[in-house]
Amino acid sequence: MIPESFIQDLLARVDVVDIVGRYVQLRKGGANLLGLCPFHNEKSPSFTVSPTKQFYHCFGCGAHGSAITFLMEHTGASFPDAVRTLAASAGMTVPEENRSPRQQQESARRKAEESRHTQVLDAAQAHYLKQLRASPAAIRYLKQRGLTGEIAAHFGLGWSGTDRHGLSQVFPNYEDPVLVESGLVIESEDGRRYDRFRERVMFPIRNARGSLIGFGGRIIGKGEPKYLNSPETPLFSKGHELYGLWEARQAIRQEGQVIVVEGYMDVVGLAQQGIANAVATLGTATTPDHVKKLLRASDKVIFSFDGDGAGRRAAWRALQACLPVLRDDIAIRFLFLPSEHDPDSYVRELGAEAFRACLGEAVALSRFLLDELASRHNMNEAEGRASCLHEAKPLLAAIPECALRVQIEREMAKLVQLTPEEMAQVLAQQPAKPFAPAPKPGVAGGDAGAAAAPGHEPGYPDTGYDFAGHDFHDIPADESDYADQVHLPSQSSDFGGAGAQRGGGKQEWKGKSDWKGKSDWKGGKGGWKGKRDNDVGGFEGRRTMPSLAKRLLGLLLAHPELVDSMGDQQLEVIDHGPHLGLVRDLIMLAQSSGARHVGALLEAAEPDSDLATVLKGLRADILSQEDLPDPQTEWDDALRRIEFDSAKLEMAKLAAAGLATEDARKRYQELSSRMVVLKGAGVR
Repeated sequence: MIPESFIQDLLARVDVVDIVGRYVQLRKGGANLLGLCPFHNEKSPSFTVSPTKQFYHCFGCGAHGSAITFLMEHTGASFPDAVRTLAASAGMTVPEENRSPRQQQESARRKAEESRHTQVLDAAQAHYLKQLRASPAAIRYLKQRGLTGEIAAHFGLGWSGTDRHGLSQVFPNYEDPVLVESGLVIESEDGRRYDRFRERVMFPIRNARGSLIGFGGRIIGKGEPKYLNSPETPLFSKGHELYGLWEARQAIRQEGQVIVVEGYMDVVGLAQQGIANAVATLGTATTPDHVKKLLRASDKVIFSFDGDGAGRRAAWRALQACLPVLRDDIAIRFLFLPSEHDPDSYVRELGAEAFRACLGEAVALSRFLLDELASRHNMNEAEGRASCLHEAKPLLAAIPECALRVQIEREMAKLVQLTPEEMAQVLAQQPAKPFAPAPKPGVAGGDAGAAAAPGHEPGYPDTGYDFAGHDFHDIPADESDYADQVHLPSQSSDFGGAGAQRGGGKQEWKGKSDWKGKSDWKGGKGGWKGKRDNDVGGFEGRRTMPSLAKRLLGLLLAHPELVDSMGDQQLEVIDHGPHLGLVRDLIMLAQSSGARHVGALLEAAEPDSDLATVLKGLRADILSQEDLPDPQTEWDDALRRIEFDSAKLEMAKLAAAGLATEDARKRYQELSSRMVVLKGAGVR
């Protein structure tokens, strides 16, 4: 672990202007320097670099950070690699901080597990490539689909072979548990094993760093399912990954847009025709995590779906996943091809230029939303229009407050024959909660490749998402906390005092934490393995965090030494506080990884997890936050307030139940005594 003192010394020695200037052309603009943002496409500069404060900030996409952060986000370097690169440029040698034997053992175990999984997948990929070269049938199939050897090599296409135990040629120890854990082999209930992928063209799936994390297989003969993915593994989660994003990264930047299609062959077929900026979801509905990744790649996204009923349903789920992350500076559109075509067949039959022409006619998200709602109701009668508005209210509530939301609400008012004032009055009478029904039990989030009975291979499940996205309450990774947001504290009065705003201030939090205790925490980079399933209400209005949770996170990030003094009692208090699951996550991550810097914590956190997303969103505040005179006192005061509020609530529930049992009366007395102590410590 790199010592925090070295990181601060390094940042004091390097100049963020020099580092950013290597990649971005900067010009003087008052006290700061200006340039075109390297993280999103723009024509007029909104990217600034401050020589005095030593950070960069983009007012367009919200990217913000130090010289270390810039190298991580622009070059894809890990936190240690970025530190070492900067240290080398400054003539400094990076020391390594001593860690406890337990921390060293856990870190080594985690790295060894990831390395072992990667090695196994790489070995399987080499086998699949070799099998393709020796299979005339597979080569003939690819040629029939119009693919050349060059494009097959670009995507690393392979062939699984037909042998039920083909991978035993690669792995002499076919009983190795890692083969099952990595999703390459299925173990049936009677203990027999066989290859998951057989008689399939293999599509390697890579993450944003280009590392192999899983496979998709397309059967070329008769059989079901047509497409088969790797199951959920420590490296692969289909709800977070997009096929082809790594291969399309350069084309996306060049084209200024990303196209989202439904299948591997659509991605590969479009690339064969020169349209190389397409990606695909992995046999699951579009999720908010997918949308976040897409918007990091480009500020213009076009979803291309079949024009049949299934395609329109998939598009509707994608639209719903997009609503919580809409901004005024992005463009999301939908393209519906003729029902007899998918993107691959369309471009092969009619050519790339015809497909590009279709892209230019893609429907805006707002138009698709309004047209789809109108198609479900009889808009010629009052009852139909009222029903349409009723269905629209939770969808509108899911959109963050922005100019686009105002525009959509005005268009909706015209559609249902209301004036803007009447529309506003209707929406205000009974504010709707963003609609996000839970996935169907045993389907959404399920394992597409779970162990099955012999001879049966599970396929793509129907996710059952009517509103794709269980975690749309997250702060987006690139959303800074400037105008009209609740900021982190800069004075001690923000914690625990009578004047402190609690429960989110103006932002009313409607959810609840789903932390189940220590057993759900897996430690280290694995991070949070479960899902925090908040109530569907989420946030009213602007999508910010509850103020108390945000303040606690900010205090921990600004003063990470607080983590070292925490025990089980403090963690138990946090467990009882509403909406503090992420605070607990951060503490456990810091304790298990030893990280004590925002960048190091980001490196340790699971990419695209709730916690990583929030850490990115809070960086701007942490860098500009003033030091508190006594952070330990502020932390203790905050915990006492949490404990006081929790005890007060529990007492009210016990009283409402009538204190009918001896245990209830005893518990009530214990809580009453504890509240006296807390009041004596200044909590009111």
